[in-house]
Amino acid sequence: MTAAYHLGCPVWASEHWMGSLYTRHARRDEWLRQYASVFNCVEGNSTFYGLPAKDTVLRWAEEVTDDFRFVLKFPRTITHEKRLLKAEVETERFLAVLRLLNERHCLGPSLLQLPGGFSGYHINDLAAYLRSLPREFPYAVEVRNLDFFSHGTGERELNQLLRELHVDRVIFDSRPLFSAPAETKEEEIAQSRKPRLPVEFTITAAHPIIRLIGRDDTQRVHPWLAEWGRVVSQWMLGGLRPYVFTHTPDDRFAPKLAREFHRELLHYTEAVPELPPWPGESEKKPERQLNLFS
Repeated sequence: MTAAYHLGCPVWASEHWMGSLYTRHARRDEWLRQYASVFNCVEGNSTFYGLPAKDTVLRWAEEVTDDFRFVLKFPRTITHEKRLLKAEVETERFLAVLRLLNERHCLGPSLLQLPGGFSGYHINDLAAYLRSLPREFPYAVEVRNLDFFSHGTGERELNQLLRELHVDRVIFDSRPLFSAPAETKEEEIAQSRKPRLPVEFTITAAHPIIRLIGRDDTQRVHPWLAEWGRVVSQWMLGGLRPYVFTHTPDDRFAPKLAREFHRELLHYTEAVPELPPWPGESEKKPERQLNLFS
């Protein structure tokens, strides 16, 4: 996988990928290495709920390729419980994790995902918090309040702040998910939980991040894959290094959607090669024994 852009899924720990992305009998401690042989980034959603031990983080860094990047979420205690206020202790604990990855050259932009109630009224809280963070690490902000999508004061102030601090604005695209009624239980749950927001193509720094929320039937997502393939190829041509994360209501389909996006991207640029083969698809399958009585 090339570093011209970064492509990945919201997790790497999925037993459903054994026999496809992963080999049939892969141990859990082999999953990240096999994942990183195909994709070159991952969303670290687990840090939203709790921080890993130092030994765990060091093991992550040892198991990935040179161009791999971890995009970790800020803990919810910072973003949702304390809402960026008086969160110095929690922030320093999170930064300690980032330092370990940064020292081993596998740290991507850390994702500050703000709750839906965090509006334009709170922009000064966001500004103060971002300015308090060490500048040597990359960051990205995901907003979910309509104040930041109205082309009004809130959005202008947000974009100006992010550009000033060289912080990326996450582009959250749930259009595919809401393009038709749910067809699976997982899609029904996702439609009840995921926000339905306008899509802003605004660029505020060098690593625009797309979080594409698809469908379990990945064929239904192809119109948006084509749109994003054109956009991402133009970004790369302009010297940007985008991140693309493909989500599906059922995680088992996320790698498939990522691969289909990459194939679509190949229609618009020669700057990236084909994805490497999946370990589970390229492993030698046991020969089927003949039935002696057939």
